[in-house]
Amino acid sequence: MNSAVALGCGLVGKFVIERLIERQIRVTVLDLSVPQQLSEHPLIDAIEGDVFENLDKLSSKSVVINMLPGRIGDAVRPLLLQSGHHIVDLAFTAEDPSIHQQLAVENDAVLLWDIGIAPGISNMLAKKAFEILGPLESLSIKVGGNPTESDGNWSYMAPFSPSDVIEEYTRPARIKSNNDIFEVPALGDRHLIQVEGYGEMEAFLTDGLRSILTTIPSRNMKEYTVRWPGHIDKWLELSQLFYEEEVLQDWKYDPTRSEFTWLEVVAKNQVNEKRWIVQDTGRDGDGSMARTTGLVTAACALLFIEKGPMLGCGLESGVHPPEGLNSEAIDYIVQLMVSQGVDFSEY
Repeated sequence: MNSAVALGCGLVGKFVIERLIERQIRVTVLDLSVPQQLSEHPLIDAIEGDVFENLDKLSSKSVVINMLPGRIGDAVRPLLLQSGHHIVDLAFTAEDPSIHQQLAVENDAVLLWDIGIAPGISNMLAKKAFEILGPLESLSIKVGGNPTESDGNWSYMAPFSPSDVIEEYTRPARIKSNNDIFEVPALGDRHLIQVEGYGEMEAFLTDGLRSILTTIPSRNMKEYTVRWPGHIDKWLELSQLFYEEEVLQDWKYDPTRSEFTWLEVVAKNQVNEKRWIVQDTGRDGDGSMARTTGLVTAACALLFIEKGPMLGCGLESGVHPPEGLNSEAIDYIVQLMVSQGVDFSEY
């Protein structure tokens, strides 16, 4: 029987684990606490406790899905690589995992990082755009997971680790202008956009380009997070006045509240343009961000488990970003998402 290890079982982690056991894959789940509905499943082996104290309980050379909060997920990477595990990595951190390239090669291990919606599927669509258009004049990525209506307060709830959202708002954003890479303050270049079906929203710079700054040839490149107008005004007004714990409580995810995830990728050369819209509103009790992020992660994990990183994805030992996947793997991921009800529109 095929098997995998899941580190973390939060909103996204739980969704990914459920997709794997649907495929009759045995999953070892390691987290501080594992929900009863998972721990009692016949295909689940639950290990509750500190991840660092329990890594020695994992089978050697496993496929490991790293879905831990960023700071913890970053710290566990070299330990997993030292044991020769193949890693599908969703832990979003400021650190670039490519620093572990030599460690991965020495241990015949593969680390596929920044797997999610953006970065993640956005990188894969950027690669598709380059394959179609050639070297790009500009690449713009806009993404957000938000309630379907503004509430006059934060108009937001965090569909994944809220501390990672705070880091996204405070870490400088890297952009590309006239082929030069610059660091600029996050939350800049604020402007209003129209999101079809929802109305006017606000986009602002965040540090989501990451690997594609150097892997996708484009003269200009920016990535924006999308929120309801007023959200960032409130953040700028209050962020120095409260403790992180207060924000985490205010942004707590409410599964009863209607929400949606929206991604736009626009690529242009001197003459032509390619544009994709990816969106989801959740289904069967699973939130849209958990579904979109989780389906990309689950698809990559399935390729690793069922075919292996090389045969399934074209990946040799080492550390690879999402755009390192071959075209067949990217097409498989998109098709899986569409089959699960995620809307892909290509223009």
